Amino acid sequence: MENDAIKQKLLDEISLTEKLIQEYKELSKPIAPDCAIGRVSRMDAINNKSVVEASLRQAESKLRNLQRVFSQLGSNEFGICLKCKQPIPLGRILIRPESLFCVNCAQ
Repeated sequence: MENDAIKQKLLDEISLTEKLIQEYKELSKPIAPDCAIGRVSRMDAINNKSVVEASLRQAESKLRNLQRVFSQLGSNEFGICLKCKQPIPLGRILIRPESLFCVNCAQ
């Protein structure tokens, strides 16, 4: 039962993260110079674009980790901390399925 719950959680997170990435890509498209939004509004748009691009990079990293964890599902490597080689607690896996490290090593 736990494996099925973990698998479903991973699939849900992958799907959600892929949707977020698509949204961030749309939001980070450049604004054409011929759009009359004003100088102050253009500065806000540039600042917002930087924030969205940072969120996009973070979401892409999360997706890579989710896919890595999903590929390990069912193997001996699944749920094992990359640093200390100890099992990652099930609660952490369910809350943050992209976790590659246990709580102690992640700090």
